[in-house]
Amino acid sequence: MKIGKDVVLVTGATGQQGGAVAHELLAKKHRVAVMTRKPDSPAAQALAKRGAKVVKGDLDDPASLEQALGGVWGVFAVQNTWEAGVEKEEAQGKRIAELAKRRGVEHFVYSSVGSAHRKTGIPHFDNKWRVEETVRRLGFPSYVVIRPVFFMENWISGWFKPGIDQGKLMIGLKPDTVVQMIAVRDIGQYGRLAFEKHVELQGRAIDIAGDAHTMPETARILSQAAGRTITFQPVPIAEVRKASMDYALMLEWFDRVGYDVDIPAVAKEYRVRPTTLKEWAGKISWP
Repeated sequence: MKIGKDVVLVTGATGQQGGAVAHELLAKKHRVAVMTRKPDSPAAQALAKRGAKVVKGDLDDPASLEQALGGVWGVFAVQNTWEAGVEKEEAQGKRIAELAKRRGVEHFVYSSVGSAHRKTGIPHFDNKWRVEETVRRLGFPSYVVIRPVFFMENWISGWFKPGIDQGKLMIGLKPDTVVQMIAVRDIGQYGRLAFEKHVELQGRAIDIAGDAHTMPETARILSQAAGRTITFQPVPIAEVRKASMDYALMLEWFDRVGYDVDIPAVAKEYRVRPTTLKEWAGKISWP
């Protein structure tokens, strides 16, 4: 990869993972094109001010993807299950990989999910494994798969933040279940390395995590950061299942099996210092 010459197209650049990767690449003076459905959005314009080229594109529109992929050396591809749905996300992932190969992209980085290869039975894990298999089959000159675990940023999402604001960490897990987590900023660093070390990492699939805690431990850490008491409140899995079978299956898998990243070993190999939950929470503005 030639710094300042080879162009990397980042999808999902106005979202969490894509945005983190784009900012990391820009910080190291790489040429970055960011693809978004909304080029005029504040997030897209912030990236433009940092030097990114903003291109309009839609993962469901092959013509716009063909145009966005023109003249790029590498691609960072990520899709959103909760926005697209399991079947559509899989179609999006396969589509951009196939079009990237057709357009002559030399290096493809796909963001999957931790343990996608372990036959979890979780729909939004298994569909990413099928996308991974497509990427491998296409025969890019080089490719890397990164597999992040549960995002620390989930705690400030609409799923959990309203409860946390009321002093309750509500999730359908057992008190002794340990969940591995990662800060989105760390995903950005691994994403950057997947391009900078494309020769060394060719063909690798890398599960990444930064910290691991039970839910009572997590509640205590968030309490310390917020300066108020937050307690863990288990949600009956039957209630979770009513809202989303996919999500319920993931939580049940967390209880039974769980992610298995060797956090110290991965951090040492890739020289990425993992962000702890305490560090992450300490940087959040908790109302």
